[in-house]
Amino acid sequence: MKWYQKKKPPQKLCALMVAAAFSAPAMAVGDLPLFGEGSEPWNVDVLYDNHLAVRGKDATGHNVGLSKFRNTLTIEADKKLSNGWRFDTTLRGTFDAVYRMNKSEFGDEAGGAVELESTTFGNTQPHGGGIVNNASGPPGNAFGFDITRNPNDGMRLLGDRWHDHVSGDVTFGVPVRPCDKDSRGCKDFGGYGDLDQNELEMPEFNDRLDFIREMHVRKNIYLDNGNSVFVKVGKQQVVWGRTDLFRVLDVINPVDYSRNNIYDELEDIRIPMWIATAEYRMGPSESMQDRNVQVVWNFDKFRPNNLGQCGQPNVILDASCFFRGMVNLWDNGGTVANFAPNPVLGGLMSTDFGPNQIGIRDVHLPDWKLSNTQLGVKFEGVTQGGVSFSLNALTYRSQLPSLRALRTGATNPFTSAPQNDTNNNLIAFDVYYPRINMIGGSMDLEAESIGAAIRLEGALTDGEEFANSAREQLYSKHKVWRSVIGVDRPTFIPWINERRTTLISGQLFWQHIFDHEYYKTGERVAPSGATNSLGPVGMVDYEDNFIGTLLIKAFLMGDRLSPELILARDFRARAHVIAPKVEWSVTDNLKLTVGGNFKGGSNSRSRFDDCRTCNPYPAFTGPVVDGGYSLGLASAEPLGRFRAGPIGTAMYEDEVFFQMRYKF
Repeated sequence: MKWYQKKKPPQKLCALMVAAAFSAPAMAVGDLPLFGEGSEPWNVDVLYDNHLAVRGKDATGHNVGLSKFRNTLTIEADKKLSNGWRFDTTLRGTFDAVYRMNKSEFGDEAGGAVELESTTFGNTQPHGGGIVNNASGPPGNAFGFDITRNPNDGMRLLGDRWHDHVSGDVTFGVPVRPCDKDSRGCKDFGGYGDLDQNELEMPEFNDRLDFIREMHVRKNIYLDNGNSVFVKVGKQQVVWGRTDLFRVLDVINPVDYSRNNIYDELEDIRIPMWIATAEYRMGPSESMQDRNVQVVWNFDKFRPNNLGQCGQPNVILDASCFFRGMVNLWDNGGTVANFAPNPVLGGLMSTDFGPNQIGIRDVHLPDWKLSNTQLGVKFEGVTQGGVSFSLNALTYRSQLPSLRALRTGATNPFTSAPQNDTNNNLIAFDVYYPRINMIGGSMDLEAESIGAAIRLEGALTDGEEFANSAREQLYSKHKVWRSVIGVDRPTFIPWINERRTTLISGQLFWQHIFDHEYYKTGERVAPSGATNSLGPVGMVDYEDNFIGTLLIKAFLMGDRLSPELILARDFRARAHVIAPKVEWSVTDNLKLTVGGNFKGGSNSRSRFDDCRTCNPYPAFTGPVVDGGYSLGLASAEPLGRFRAGPIGTAMYEDEVFFQMRYKF
């Protein structure tokens, strides 16, 4: 349903936002709030924000130019209601003109024709010109690729924005235009993946009512024993955890990374959900200064993280470009570079595949039902010594997709012989969002000896799924431990400000995957017992991964001028980002910000087993035993993005930006 596209012209969108804030039906039953009672007026704030960003050269050497011209109107309103209730709402509408102003990069003129490498012949062939089936001829022979269904236009090579294409790498063309201009590869991954240009420009106006950032009622109910119950029901963000940037406990709401990758504050990119919370506040005891128990029920329909749509300026991990390209391959067929070995001439040949042979077949989004809702419990307290802590438990759906290889019993097109039913249908997948259970906790304490505050946070999850080329269905389930330690220290630095402290804040994130599988070259791979002669196979994610951040933030001119510097380092990916920024509060209502983010490091460690050899066609693409296994042939695509991480896959997305925010 696209009522905001088809029935509401764009000029009415702001009016729709304002109306929604004040048109909620009055409730007048029992102890429910009444909008019409009470003498307290509405408190309303209106903010306008303009964010302009310009990007440098991508990995192809091409200068990208304008990457954001986002205009945002935010309305915040609250009102005291009857019977002790209070109503709060925040409405936000965005229009990003970059799709019109830089249409050759992100709009209806993006992309073009692509060439695919064949090392056997030492040259490239155009999309549709691979071996097995020359798609320029009549369809139906061999794999049956028809170029008329998937023309060589409006595409980019997979991964060309973030890495150089090394000779012998596997890759394919990916459509990059908005889905109303080019529908190839468009599929709903849960709020992204099938958006037209208007939906990309105005992302909040959709059938999930994302322009409602907050809309809830709340009340503190006092009990006879002196305790109280705080209730909040409505569309909201529930924040667990005590750390910045890293989401360890803070996973109740999904996140919209398409807005500005990882560089916006979490409060601006969390996706609000319809949630009910109840907090039993017990107050102090003999051993505690304060205690409370919170129950969180996310009863909204499932929503994953928004990873961006291929063709948008921000596509975290470049993941949705892989998704869109794979959906296109399944639906329409296509050409894959360097896929098949040539047993006579040597090298690898680009290969044409027909529909329903390679790619992503379906996305299994959880339907709304009681068993698919999410439930969490948190106990929070403050000890007599002043240590704040929490103990958390949550059952929820993974907000990241898991790709599970199909088991179809495909037929070998060269011999017409059926493959064993346990074999995979080449590299073909369905997408799932598995159930995850999490337990964890957090703690804040003061380290007086060093004049710093220490933040600790950790969580153990069960049920997460990871890509694993050593397994028949190319994934495996694992327990994962994530933790963050943060240290905040206000420090006098005289040459910055003699009268005001400068904040220095450091964080270290650690992720550990239990029962990790990784087999070096020449090792026997369990459970197949085969030898991966061409390179390592198994899980692309590191068994242990570490990311560190450092924030230095100063306050000048009576706190009206605030320069800051953020440094982040992904130690295993060997990638870093440097993000300087200066905020100037010109008046109480006008704030100007100028800054940038600049990446560095190397993508040399981002190559990993691409699974070209785990397929059921041994006469054509290599020896495969019953059940399939990989020989370890490596490429930057498709799994290298998980080694590069969010920083490494944005290596060539250096940006400078200017932001203006005005409060009316």
